Amino acid sequence: MLGENHSLTHEFPEYIDKIKELLQSDVKFSEKMKVYDAIDEEIRSLELRDSPIGDDIMREKKHIRSVLKDELYRLLIKA
Repeated sequence: MLGENHSLTHEFPEYIDKIKELLQSDVKFSEKMKVYDAIDEEIRSLELRDSPIGDDIMREKKHIRSVLKDELYRLLIKA
């Protein structure tokens, strides 16, 4: 779906409190979350404008977002 919300709190609502806690206490988590949020916002914006970039570039951006989400999830369940 185009423009779908992939924010971490939307993807993992059961971890909202842990996400807030880690944003305050874990620099590594906070930095990764900033990058994740930025790429998610970029993808959403591009999708809503009918992806004015090539499919290969969009797939790469989505892959990066997916890898970051996996890393953030691992940090969440480890905390």
